[in-house]
Amino acid sequence: MREENTTAEADQPLQSEDSRWVRLFDHFKREWQIYAMLLPTLIWFLVFLYKPMYGLQIAFKDYSIFRGVSGSPWIGLEHFQTLFSNDQFLRAIKNTIQISALNLLFGFPAPIILALMFNEVLNATYKRTAQTIVYLPHFISSVIIAGIVITAFSPTAGIINTVLGWFGIDSIYFLTQPEWFRPIFVGTGIWQEAGFGSIVFLAAIAGVNPSLYESAVVDGANRWQMMWKITIPSILPTILIMLIIRIGNIMEVSFELVILLYQPATYETADVVNTWIYRQGLQSGQYDLAAAAGLFNALVAFVLVMTANTLSRRYSRTSLW
Repeated sequence: MREENTTAEADQPLQSEDSRWVRLFDHFKREWQIYAMLLPTLIWFLVFLYKPMYGLQIAFKDYSIFRGVSGSPWIGLEHFQTLFSNDQFLRAIKNTIQISALNLLFGFPAPIILALMFNEVLNATYKRTAQTIVYLPHFISSVIIAGIVITAFSPTAGIINTVLGWFGIDSIYFLTQPEWFRPIFVGTGIWQEAGFGSIVFLAAIAGVNPSLYESAVVDGANRWQMMWKITIPSILPTILIMLIIRIGNIMEVSFELVILLYQPATYETADVVNTWIYRQGLQSGQYDLAAAAGLFNALVAFVLVMTANTLSRRYSRTSLW
């Protein structure tokens, strides 16, 4: 009898496994239209995101375009040793972290504050007009944005130096002085993206239960108290999710805008990892060294987003996954 029970217990996991596959097959058969619509996206991911990962091995090889990826000799971590003994690369890492820290400190709260301000506007016409004005810079090409910045800070005809001249201050060559690059870059980024970024937080605010505000009014709360006690706590999960995403992008400073605004005179504070990779990979032809730098960049971003997600889940029970 004991042997029969043992045999039955051994067969039970096999039967449950078979039933699981049957249920999965029935689910795909029943919902095949949804997966058919998902298929183009999956193909796009495979072709443009996962297939190129094959080229990551260039970072560990003495790559030659004539030998190809498979024919180039394997050299291990030699390129990474070269990276961390390169003063320019270390400077680029420092600049990337500092610019991203300024973006996080000033750029991340900007769309939240903007969304809270829009939420307090009662005149619908004024609100729509203001929103349209602050959304527009997001849709302007980075080339045009850079042109506007260069013109505005021009030492001869720029509006900034013109205003300074009214107060008897000599013209300042802003874009050729390293100490001015970071404030200009961060300020430009806030101007370009804060309005569009506020859309997410406005959507979160729209989802707050109106009965909370009604109860607060009955209790005698003013608009300021309702914002601090109801609106901000209610959208806190959205804020944390966006913060995790922003932390994961710390190593991804806007490449296009940097390369359009910087010049050799400002490399000291303007050269970031992505621009260094561009110069080494495309201009100098050191594809293997550039691939090693890119892989390092991706690994740091992965560690940051995993750490931020773990801390957020542990202390606030809000996370991406």
